[in-house]
Amino acid sequence: MSEEQAVPLGDAALDADQSKTDLENHVKLEAGDAAPRADNPSQLDGREALQPGGEALQPTRLYKRRWMIVVLFSSYSLCNSFQWIQYGIINNIFMKFYNVDAFTIDWMSMIYMLTYIPFIFPVTWLLDKKGLRVIALVATALNCAGTWIKVASVKPNLFAVTFLGQLSCSFAQVFILGMPSRIASVWFGSEEVSTACSIGVFGNQLGIAIGFLVPPILVPNVDDMDELAHHISIMFYITAGVATLLFILVVCVFQERPKLPPTQAQATARSIPPEHYSYTASILRLLRNRPFNLLIVTYGLNVGCFYAVGTLLNRMIIEHYAGEEVNAGRIGLTIVIAGMVGSLICGIWLDKTKTYKQTTLAVYFMSLVGMIVYAATLNLGHLWVVFITAGALGFFMTGYLPLGFEFAVELTYPESEGTSSGLLNCSAQVFGIIFTICQGKIMDRFGTLAGNIFLCVFLLIGAIMTGFIKSDLRRQKANLMAKAAVSVEARNRVLCCVCLLWMLKWNNGGGIII
Repeated sequence: MSEEQAVPLGDAALDADQSKTDLENHVKLEAGDAAPRADNPSQLDGREALQPGGEALQPTRLYKRRWMIVVLFSSYSLCNSFQWIQYGIINNIFMKFYNVDAFTIDWMSMIYMLTYIPFIFPVTWLLDKKGLRVIALVATALNCAGTWIKVASVKPNLFAVTFLGQLSCSFAQVFILGMPSRIASVWFGSEEVSTACSIGVFGNQLGIAIGFLVPPILVPNVDDMDELAHHISIMFYITAGVATLLFILVVCVFQERPKLPPTQAQATARSIPPEHYSYTASILRLLRNRPFNLLIVTYGLNVGCFYAVGTLLNRMIIEHYAGEEVNAGRIGLTIVIAGMVGSLICGIWLDKTKTYKQTTLAVYFMSLVGMIVYAATLNLGHLWVVFITAGALGFFMTGYLPLGFEFAVELTYPESEGTSSGLLNCSAQVFGIIFTICQGKIMDRFGTLAGNIFLCVFLLIGAIMTGFIKSDLRRQKANLMAKAAVSVEARNRVLCCVCLLWMLKWNNGGGIII
């Protein structure tokens, strides 16, 4: 079922100061849907269209299976991200059951961020060398193992065991978080990559949403420890069953790549010999790309704020609305559901308009506005107001996630999508740990308002920095150049046909045959 891996282009990319030459040399990588489709023979007339360099465009095809692949990925991403927040949203209940402090339970979420930072680089190297199927198998295997370890940890004296299970799931996340843009590029056409990437991110967000909603319902705040252990056990068994089913589906169904590539980018990437790709050189080129470096920082600031809000949400709500653990989960659900809608809308908008910087800047600014309004209304004493402001915050803050991925692919083309996404997520994890720890300490000493103002300051910095990102859309420029070349070839064919018809008519009229 697994096919040979498509090797991403690496050493052919040039330094940032040679971006114009880079586009000319690599324009053949993004002829996209302008290529003749293998499943549309009417586009092939015995002569293949030529790329700007004089090379024939290779046949491409979009397979219906691509939707099953992205939905399966979204499903196991959902299962993993659910577990990121399942402890933090009922922080006070797990504190009582395992007899640990709030900061220790916060680490059950922050361990996801901590493990990502050192391991993302070997994982993206493995992705480039072994491909998507191997990464999917490892991710689902680790996630499945972690869930069953948690099943064995439902005793007050076994906190170390439940932490081990969460650690295994956090390792699985390293194999998941940066994959949406890679799956979109390998399986989808040039006019639907942003939408596909949004669907990939959608699964992660839906998992967080369920993680906010379900644990407070399955694990009520009861005093009897045996009854509490029973409720926790039910939650862990359900998670383990779902994770096991997804692992089996990945083994049986998940495919490395389509038989024919969806775009000329993937067609040409497959022809690059593995020895011509250097992962280290690719990283160094990305780190010399100034617009991408700015995006790394701004993405980390925005998503780091979201991680902090999600991890500490239970503490924020309980401080102002005692005994409202279930509503705390519902507020978290509102944040993420609104963000899922925002993600899909932004993905479709980008596919239609290609306005990457303008959309990113607008969504970033509205994330800042949403955070200010949320912070100002949290202590008013009306939960319905918190639901509304939290939903507005989530629409823009989590809706920003696929924007960052796709903007990065544009700025770093033709480098590997997995590498650029990995660097973005690494930044997000670093800022997430810093913001969670700092905001938690500020809340303990000065209250939730001061903690939220702390996040607003960094969102303002991120919005300003986003305005300075140069909108160097390399992939879009290459698309336009390649499609223009194909259009010229098509026009030349039409002219040849007209000339041939003219000569035939002249011959029938008694003229001289040329």
